[in-house]
Amino acid sequence: MNEILFFGQNQLPKLIKNEPDKIKKPIQFKFENENENENENEKQIKQISTASYSIIFLFKNGKAIEYLNENNSNQKIQIENIQKVAAGYLNIVVLTKEGNVFARGEDINPENSKEFINISSLIEDKNDRIIQDIVSGYKSLYLLTSNQNAYGIGSNEYGQLGLDPETLQKTEKPILIMKNVSKIFSGNTSDSVFLLNSNQELFGCGDNQYGQLGLGESRKEEKIQKLTKIQNIPKGKIIDIQCGGFHSIMLIENENENENPKRKLYSCGDWEYNGLGRFRYTYEFTEIKLSLFENDDIILDFSVGNDHTLILTSKAKLIGFGDNFYGQLGTEDANNQLIPIQIELPKLRFNEEIFNYHILCKNERSFLYYSPPPFPILKKI
Repeated sequence: MNEILFFGQNQLPKLIKNEPDKIKKPIQFKFENENENENENEKQIKQISTASYSIIFLFKNGKAIEYLNENNSNQKIQIENIQKVAAGYLNIVVLTKEGNVFARGEDINPENSKEFINISSLIEDKNDRIIQDIVSGYKSLYLLTSNQNAYGIGSNEYGQLGLDPETLQKTEKPILIMKNVSKIFSGNTSDSVFLLNSNQELFGCGDNQYGQLGLGESRKEEKIQKLTKIQNIPKGKIIDIQCGGFHSIMLIENENENENPKRKLYSCGDWEYNGLGRFRYTYEFTEIKLSLFENDDIILDFSVGNDHTLILTSKAKLIGFGDNFYGQLGTEDANNQLIPIQIELPKLRFNEEIFNYHILCKNERSFLYYSPPPFPILKKI
């Protein structure tokens, strides 16, 4: 069963029917895979991703369908055995189970922006062409190879590829950014990027206009064009970092063996629309205080849009803050929330399968959807 909640800006007439442009309260709809020849398990949604002008559904069978905004049409992505999908402003990138990466978009293939090309085959080092993960920024894409090397392709307007923008504005060929990388973090409304090495050292570059790289007040440059080590990182294991247009949020897990695993969120950047749980700019990663949490509550998943954030907890609470002009916080109004607020949800399968739900916040939209293992990015604890 494909169980999905949607709220926010509605530009999907074929997918979310007979609803207003602004859906301010979570509505439930069932997505029906149109291929009736497949069994129910194969039609189960594995991942949802959204670009500025479309939404992509990836299924367990490795097939994907893209729904176009403000257009009563949809189309199958003609690539088989897809493992993961990522989407930015005008770019879409897919990772296959064989480790190949195909991408399309104006920043990737300007001569034919609707055609997918194999960008992993463009990596100069032939021994580095097996890709294990893909990440999308706003106009840039990032590849993590099986050799733990990070590559970037697309725009470098803010130095988000780790190079001087005056020297290289953009590239249609993957370039090596950093070696010995365990994870890459960005966001599809962001021109910032973070790279984590095997020693849990964090580096960042790109857009820093609002302090969203967490470099501190002494580093207020708008463009950080060289990979820079992020100092004063909170203690613990970095689980995830997600970047919005004006802020970044980090999830840290306490690894003290004498305590139950605890997860905390830290943020930096602009607070005016994003909230960040405080009323000031924050130039270093600072804890978000969540008074709505119970002592034994655990953060299972979180997602960052352009300037709003949603958090899912083990007590089946959905908590949000930030911009709410389109109703993307699901609070039944259009008021911005500068401090975290709990969102009322319709009855779902939460009580038995809370660990199988995932959040997607992108631009002015929000999704909460059911997707059983092995997809979860944040592992069950």
